[in-house]
Amino acid sequence: MARDSNMRLNSTFRFVLIAAMAATAAWVVTAQQPRPTTAKQAKVTDATLRNAAKNAEEWTTYGRDQSETHFSPLKQIDTTNVKRLGLAWSYETDSPAGANIEGTPLVSGGVMYGILGWNVMFALDARTGAFKWRWDPEIKREHIATLCCGPVNRGVAIYNGKVYAGLLDGRLVALDQETGKLLWQTQVLTNADTILTSAVRIVKGKVIVGSSGAEQAVRGEFSAYNAETGKLVWKFYTVPGDPSKPFEHPELAMAAKTWIGGEWWKMGGGGTVWDAMAYDPDADLLYVGTGNGGPWARDLRSPGGGDNLFLGSVLAVRPDTGKLVWHFQETPGENWDFTSVQPFILADLPINGRTRKVLMHAPKNGFFYILDRVTGEFLSGEKFVQRMTWATGLDAKGRPLEAKGARYGTEPVKTFPGAAGARNWQPMSYSPITGLVYMPVNESSSTFAIDPNFKFTPGVRNTGMLRLPPAAPGQPAPLVKEPEGAENQPNVTGRFLVAWDPKVQKARWRISGENNALRNGGTMATAGNLVFQGGMAFNAETGEKLWDVDLGGNYVTPITYMLDGKQYVSYFARAVPNNRMFTFALDANQPIPPTRPADTKGKQ
Repeated sequence: MARDSNMRLNSTFRFVLIAAMAATAAWVVTAQQPRPTTAKQAKVTDATLRNAAKNAEEWTTYGRDQSETHFSPLKQIDTTNVKRLGLAWSYETDSPAGANIEGTPLVSGGVMYGILGWNVMFALDARTGAFKWRWDPEIKREHIATLCCGPVNRGVAIYNGKVYAGLLDGRLVALDQETGKLLWQTQVLTNADTILTSAVRIVKGKVIVGSSGAEQAVRGEFSAYNAETGKLVWKFYTVPGDPSKPFEHPELAMAAKTWIGGEWWKMGGGGTVWDAMAYDPDADLLYVGTGNGGPWARDLRSPGGGDNLFLGSVLAVRPDTGKLVWHFQETPGENWDFTSVQPFILADLPINGRTRKVLMHAPKNGFFYILDRVTGEFLSGEKFVQRMTWATGLDAKGRPLEAKGARYGTEPVKTFPGAAGARNWQPMSYSPITGLVYMPVNESSSTFAIDPNFKFTPGVRNTGMLRLPPAAPGQPAPLVKEPEGAENQPNVTGRFLVAWDPKVQKARWRISGENNALRNGGTMATAGNLVFQGGMAFNAETGEKLWDVDLGGNYVTPITYMLDGKQYVSYFARAVPNNRMFTFALDANQPIPPTRPADTKGKQ
């Protein structure tokens, strides 16, 4: 009996020992594998967003931080080794056909979140690109496909276990971050010509969203919604409505004095907020950029003249109430489709011997502005394009000095920059290490003329512009005037990547876009002394190109993040319908998938 008992004890001991050894081995194997993370373990909070600049490993909001710097402190990838970047993984998004991708993805808790054309939202494993979920709002294609500027979206927001986006049909939605299930939806817009394309931001538990579609001559607005419930907290209209009726908020009474004559409210007026937001938690100010007028020519909206507030402006409001604290108009009496919705950057800069809290902005009109972000005071401004004919400079208060003849009528006038702008939606970045701003710049022109037969028609693009017919064979082109002094401007056209020194307001270096007509995504700067743009990496100090990979065009602003000690760089690229997410890491060696014929895949 004792022997049997000992045998049983020995067997039990051996079993326990083997089990323990197996458990230990399993622990060792598990410890060597990537630690699983879920959305539940990585909720983004107000503190997360406030401290995003210090969190090098994630990219939790559109500009990586609330100052919208698009700068990462990661430096595992640097100027000495960036040539070793190889493809770690790629994912074909199956983005619906007929829409470019413009949305910057986010990464939190080891998961990548993003948005495709026609507002299809998705989540991927950020280590491997493995599919997690996909949500299609099934936006109706009719009508929306004809609105400016295509069925695009520039980014989602994540907060407290939810993923948020504004949709083309005017809805604001919140999805479960882990499953992609729709949690709530709110109809933000009711005008069928107004859509949501901007990246939404989270500020103090509120989702901030702005409208799009000034080309449809709609009335601009931006709003704050409770992030948990979707309930409206406040709304700010950027242009006044019918002056015979009470204004929705007191700032509009001031604005109405700058709209003289005409009946702009019947045509909307424009001023849509389809990009450009930033937040300073210390000043507790939300900064918003506003769009162009609708129709384009002031003479059609406001024939008596006036600055037409708040078109082409920077607004600073209290995020709890939407109350205006200060405003700065960059293009008074906006007349050239010069929006001010190009992304901002907040920074602290030495100016005249002391550190100033500033807002830096390079909008479509071609001037680089530096404003005191607490007071709105104009500190400095210089043109960042080489060829500018619509204005000769800025006065002491930052108001443009318009060139004689720049304001067109029914006779065609050609101006630089044109309606495409010196800058557009592609974000610029700022490195606190180099002190430089890196921005894609466009040197191009447009010819403007008011259509003498213009009649406002709801549901179409009411620019009010005359379409000039092409010259008949063998005949000279129609006579087009240019503003006074245009003949003295340098003959420069094309795309450029510019490193701008805001302290002295001049370019440190400038690189021609060569043949990179489709490599026009935004920029990202890193502590590795690098600037990434369009599948390329440059030395942030000198502009020397150090890495170049052709991904097939349609580049979107890159992001970078770190998981398990490895830094990744991710791009959306490749033409529709084969849009892919490409993610690179040092010494990774996956082959880059070949492009396929555009008609072999893609849902309409």
